[in-house]
Amino acid sequence: MNLQRARVACLYHACVFFLQDQDKEYVGFATLPNQVHRKTVKKGFTFTLMVAGETGLGKSTLINSLFLTDLYKDRKVPNAEERIGQTVDIVKHTIGIEEKGIKLWLSIVDTPGFGDAVNNTASWKHVEDYIDQQFEQYFRDESGLNRKNIKDNRVHCLLYFISPFGHGLRPIDVECMKALHEKVNIIPLLAKADSLTHAEAYSKKSKIREEIKQFGINIYQFPECESDEDEDSKRQEQILKDSIPFAVIGSNIQVESKGRKFRGRSYPWGVVEVENPIHSDFLLLRNMLVRTHMQDLKDVTRETHYENYRAQCIQSMTRMMVQERKRRWRSRSTMLTYDDDRMTCLGRKCVCT
Repeated sequence: MNLQRARVACLYHACVFFLQDQDKEYVGFATLPNQVHRKTVKKGFTFTLMVAGETGLGKSTLINSLFLTDLYKDRKVPNAEERIGQTVDIVKHTIGIEEKGIKLWLSIVDTPGFGDAVNNTASWKHVEDYIDQQFEQYFRDESGLNRKNIKDNRVHCLLYFISPFGHGLRPIDVECMKALHEKVNIIPLLAKADSLTHAEAYSKKSKIREEIKQFGINIYQFPECESDEDEDSKRQEQILKDSIPFAVIGSNIQVESKGRKFRGRSYPWGVVEVENPIHSDFLLLRNMLVRTHMQDLKDVTRETHYENYRAQCIQSMTRMMVQERKRRWRSRSTMLTYDDDRMTCLGRKCVCT
């Protein structure tokens, strides 16, 4: 027994000496990515997605299809009479999704009533105000005393649905995107792609891209590929850029065809598959939104849109402080002048008496 213990002790010391000899040039900071990964996974991730577009373009169905959930179980669609005087509402849904041990708190901000009224003048104002309110709340939390557990409710992406039944962008589309493009990452979508042929979809995409450029609308720009990235990644990035606006289809119904079940829509002339890249850009949108560019959308929101808002707030506060100092200085100067005049007056009275 003692001999066995001695052998184990010798083996242990030999391993220690070997590791010490091997680790002479190894400090250990190479494990930092693992530490960051563990900490981030434990905390979880947040992402806020906003959808906008007129009723009937399939916003709710697409969101349910993207995240395999049902956020609108008890939703009531208003009729034409109810929509006449309807105002834009802001409805937020938050769900927790877990996949392979990774937790994501997904917030979906819907805008029912957008573009549905007879008079849609400034109907996007409610959307703009909501985005600003989230920036303001984050700015207050960030400037407060307790900044340990700040909730990030900033809108990271806006999916803007464009009707396939018009000739490009409508005036409300142009005005809305121009009002919001400096505040949020806009990704335009050509809704109900199953109502268009391939030639029609290609033509409408080209027309919409031309008008976006013509009206100076800044939609979300995909990051440029690094020089050391492989050709496959560069090709995928170029496909994403050429696919704007994404022509999408949504469906939560399981359709069976040729012994195979899939999410799609059945028509007298055939079957449309939601996840078939030949039928729509649904897979491109989902992969971009969830798998490849979610973090970049958050980074652009933090580094560009929020920083612009923060800079404006600081400039406004600085301007107000300068104006307040000037007002106090003028008030103090007036009081000193008044006191000097009063003392002079009193001195004269003294001399006269």
